[in-house]
Amino acid sequence: MAFLEQHIHDEPKTFLSKYVFTFDHKVIGKQFLWFGIFFLGVGGIMALMIRWALAFPGQAFPVVGQFMFPDTGGVIPPDVYAMLFTMHGTIMIFYAITPILIGAFGNFCIPLMIGARDMIFPTANMLSFWFAFVSGVILLASLFVPLGAAAAAWTAYPTLSTLVGSPGSGQTLWIISLFILGISSTMGAVNYITTIITLRAPGMGYFDMPLTIWGLWLTAILNAIFVPVLGAGLLLLLFDRVFGTHFFLAGAAATSGSGDPVLFQHVFWIFGHPEVYILILPAWGMVSDMLSFFARKPAFGAKATALSMTSITVLSTLVYGHHMYTTQMSPLLTQTFMTLTMTISIPSAIFFANWLGTIWKGSIRFDSPMLFSLGVVFVFGLGGLTGLYLGTVTTDLYLHDTYFVVGHFHYTMAASVLLGCFAATYFWMPKMFGTLMNEFWAKVHFWITMFGLNGVFMGMMLVGYGGMHRRIYNPFVYEYLERLIPINTFITWSAIIMGLAQIIFVINFVHAVFFKKEKASANPWNVGTLEWTIDSPAPYYNFKEIPVVKCGPHELGNPNLTSGRDFQYQTEELVKA
Repeated sequence: MAFLEQHIHDEPKTFLSKYVFTFDHKVIGKQFLWFGIFFLGVGGIMALMIRWALAFPGQAFPVVGQFMFPDTGGVIPPDVYAMLFTMHGTIMIFYAITPILIGAFGNFCIPLMIGARDMIFPTANMLSFWFAFVSGVILLASLFVPLGAAAAAWTAYPTLSTLVGSPGSGQTLWIISLFILGISSTMGAVNYITTIITLRAPGMGYFDMPLTIWGLWLTAILNAIFVPVLGAGLLLLLFDRVFGTHFFLAGAAATSGSGDPVLFQHVFWIFGHPEVYILILPAWGMVSDMLSFFARKPAFGAKATALSMTSITVLSTLVYGHHMYTTQMSPLLTQTFMTLTMTISIPSAIFFANWLGTIWKGSIRFDSPMLFSLGVVFVFGLGGLTGLYLGTVTTDLYLHDTYFVVGHFHYTMAASVLLGCFAATYFWMPKMFGTLMNEFWAKVHFWITMFGLNGVFMGMMLVGYGGMHRRIYNPFVYEYLERLIPINTFITWSAIIMGLAQIIFVINFVHAVFFKKEKASANPWNVGTLEWTIDSPAPYYNFKEIPVVKCGPHELGNPNLTSGRDFQYQTEELVKA
């Protein structure tokens, strides 16, 4: 393996070059973190507004409702409701989870964990954040245009997203913002892939990489392949709206021989199902590492876990059709997609079993990163099992487009990925900012979040099984759904509790970053991966000398160690057990 020469560059001196237009991957990671946390708050407020409208139909939204919706006496109107669930989904997926898990921790961790001084393309790395920032500004600006922001759901199906269904400019700005964000993601993906392949420290083979790096690497590969597919679909949709083309215009086939709204669904879900794994693969990798670190034993079946994640990455490119069973798809195709969807559960079950094997008989330390990692194990298990009903044609025909799908989707992606984001934030906090967050309040944050989260998403699956469809402004005009009002009220109170718990996190985070004077030690978790072999927070150049890797990332609990520690650094010769 050839190793590229890495120079130590002079540290920037001005505020702009150090904190704004910076080439330092660590600062760019922090920029993405602040960006993602901001949008997490915006998307969370929108979720609470959606839940209020469903739990208390016809009642004014408290405190600010009279100011925001004076024409309806403070009641959230139907058009605003459609805008809220569209923007909530868009923001949480593309502007909160993606920047935090992929943008922030991808940028921050990759060079440090593979023994590099920076990303291989620092300029593209800087531009990837600022493209994302511009995209976010355009998305927020769309809230203030005439007729409001996009309201065709985060999937933007035609004809809802054409000029027929969305005549205002908000939907057009939504398309432009996501297209620009796609450019940012693609630049970042190419950077991640190339950095991991070419800048790994001497001695670090692929199976010597932490599983966090495996997750980020596989995510970057999917991003590089499938984000341009979404970009192509968005570009054609933009042409339909602005230039009068009819790629997705319903009925156009009857007059001009072309145009099909369902074509957009094919394009969207060819990207959309890999997107599920784009978001969750980094969390899987991080959890796989943290379970080992805090159980104080080697990761069970680490190679099998990496290969299972790779298999899932490959299979995720072939299963998109299970989102479209109700679009008059050929029965032969539905059987094929169902078989492929069920096949993907095999490698998922393997690495899930490996998680349990890592925990089994471990000397578990219940620090906050471990609690959140265990939370991911629990919620992903529930989310994965409920997905089997949606991958099967016969049950999906009933459950499709109900709140069962919303509950499953949120358990698998929102809950798993959100808890993974928190685990990563608590774990790498000393490396990013040089301080530890308060452990007592971190644990309070975990338990309240888990209670609220499960109340919300389990409740969603219950009302979905009862036949409540998603995206309906007031489902209770249907007599058979009136009996679900108490469950919806419970879901909303659970969401409020979950939202309040995040205030604890924000206060804890801000206090640790700006007000806490006590500095963390260089390696507070006693972990042997390369980022913990240097000072905390990491210096500008990361490593004065590029480290040489001599063992894997999970060498813990070896009884033959004579160092007085129960772990080995990756730069130390492996002591045979």
